[in-house]
Amino acid sequence: MQTKGKTTVGRRDFLRVLGVGATAAAAAPLGNQAKADTENNDEKRKARYKETEHVKAFYRVNRYPS
Repeated sequence: MQTKGKTTVGRRDFLRVLGVGATAAAAAPLGNQAKADTENNDEKRKARYKETEHVKAFYRVNRYPS
């Protein structure tokens, strides 16, 4: 009878430790704050879109008006 009681306590301890470990693992990434990328005015205003050959081919294949 005592053996069964010790086994039950062992299982409870195992599950308790497992729960604490999962909580600690989930809380670990929350400590770091995300930083925004710094971008100056020149980078904000530079042209990002360029009408290259593959863009023209995309427009042609998808029947966009030219």
